Amino acid sequence: MDGPDAHPLLFLLFLGVYLFSALGNLSMVVVVRSAVALHSPMYYFLGHLSLVDVCFTTITVPRLLIGLLHPGQAISFQGCFAQMYFFVALGITESYLLAAMSYDRAVAVCRPLHYGAIMTPGRCAALVGASWAVAHLHSLLHTLLISALSYPASASVRHFFCDVTVMLSLATSDISAAKTAIFSEGLAVVLTPLLLVSLSYAHIFVAVLGARSAEGRRRVFSTCGAHLVVVSLFFGSVLSVYFRPSSAYSARYDRLASVVYAVVTPTLNPVIYSLRNKEVKGALKRGFRWTAAPQAL
Repeated sequence: MDGPDAHPLLFLLFLGVYLFSALGNLSMVVVVRSAVALHSPMYYFLGHLSLVDVCFTTITVPRLLIGLLHPGQAISFQGCFAQMYFFVALGITESYLLAAMSYDRAVAVCRPLHYGAIMTPGRCAALVGASWAVAHLHSLLHTLLISALSYPASASVRHFFCDVTVMLSLATSDISAAKTAIFSEGLAVVLTPLLLVSLSYAHIFVAVLGARSAEGRRRVFSTCGAHLVVVSLFFGSVLSVYFRPSSAYSARYDRLASVVYAVVTPTLNPVIYSLRNKEVKGALKRGFRWTAAPQAL
């Protein structure tokens, strides 16, 4: 997307990835809600994570597709602010949902006898509601701070979506105060769920080391393996974009890393969970068999 030429092959590639991601995550939402075997806290969080991923890719990928076919088409500042708001809100929601899922896994591994009493439906709903609420409050603050800056009458955004770094780079007024405030708050937003994930897995690893049998350790890793892969992909790509020295800044690298956490990770999430989880695979197979079976007269 650096030149003026269209990229039809990349357009077809990302269109296929987007359709696959939307179908996979929507299927996960439907299966989690409809399969009785998946009515548990872990899959409750997974259903919301899949819903966030559908919204996340829908906010970013269509603009990428337009840019691949019409590289010179500009985005209005109003459209940029709207896209940035939802992009930030959904990204933060996903990070806190991943933290809630890690807490759920820690309780399941470390306190299995009290799991039902701790992870009640009300507490699970509160964790999900808090994830959405905190994310939208942070995103609103970011948007208000950035929209208060001055911008040129017209400017081209050389990115496939508008995020905080892109909007700061377009501002014509002094951004030092806004940048400091946004960076400080953003650091807290990212590090808080990451710290919660790290604490949860520290408890899990202690439990693994204390397991007496190899079968017990294998069961723990099979329970947490998929979530750990998703966490590594998401937080690794986010930290590589937003928390590195300014001397290492590269627009091309930013776009590549952004594709990872905005497109690739949401696409891989349902694949990772379905391939590494027998219950999800079983529910998906039963759903496909039910869909393919002829209706009885």
